[in-house]
Amino acid sequence: MTPTDILSEEHRVIEQVLGCLEKMAERSRSEGRLDRRAAKDAIAFFRTFADRCHHGKEEAQLFPAMEAKGFSPDCGPTAVMRREHELGRAHVRAMDEAIDAAAAGDAEALARFAGQAVSYIRLLREHIDKEDHCLFTAADRAFTAEDQRELMAAFERAEAEETGEGTHETYLQLANDLADRFGVARAFAEHPGCGCHPC
Repeated sequence: MTPTDILSEEHRVIEQVLGCLEKMAERSRSEGRLDRRAAKDAIAFFRTFADRCHHGKEEAQLFPAMEAKGFSPDCGPTAVMRREHELGRAHVRAMDEAIDAAAAGDAEALARFAGQAVSYIRLLREHIDKEDHCLFTAADRAFTAEDQRELMAAFERAEAEETGEGTHETYLQLANDLADRFGVARAFAEHPGCGCHPC
């Protein structure tokens, strides 16, 4: 397994929770209600698993490794991915800010939550597609076998030192709980090799 294989597996879990968020947005529009706990759980997942863990590995390890191989940090594909990560964070903040009022039935907050959710879902699905089919392919072509080993070791250090013991497992379980609650298919029958170590 390569570092980009790990990131691709994480994408499948992120897509699973995007499917749950899509159901929340649909219900907030059609039924005028939002499950506060489920929405907060989704926000926690996107902030911790999708952003701090997944995007964190990309920004701190993958992108610099690609830039060391000649990819421009200012106008190349890694620059585009960083900008999209920032845009995603803004959508997550806006959703989080709307949750309490939306869950209390405020029509404007419900519309705001749903609108931000739809924008975030579209952004992340397109972002994931670009990474899976363009960025990761370019990275794997540029890296030598030794580069791949070094990057994998960097991922392992990030998991141990920055993400924290058990964090991946906690959020993979949360992703599956949300999927079961909203009738979304699980990405994996069993937990994948979440981020560098078997769950």
